[in-house]
Amino acid sequence: MARQGAKKLSNLTKHTLFKPTRMESRQANTDNVARSITEAEEKARRKKTDRLRQLRLDAEAQEEVETAAKPAPARKRAKKAKS
Repeated sequence: MARQGAKKLSNLTKHTLFKPTRMESRQANTDNVARSITEAEEKARRKKTDRLRQLRLDAEAQEEVETAAKPAPARKRAKKAKS
């Protein structure tokens, strides 16, 4: 009989000894759902930011190419004031 008592004690862990209450289970479920929602929102925001950044960089590069291809406009001479 001493062996059976030792066997029962060896199976005691915090998961087997303390089972979560019904309220704790609901809280854990709510927490998991909230975290997954915020992670999904963050992922979508990061994806949008990266896309917009790339579009901006492409537009800036295209603008540089266009300005480099155009010759600089000739300056007009200032008119001399009559004295």
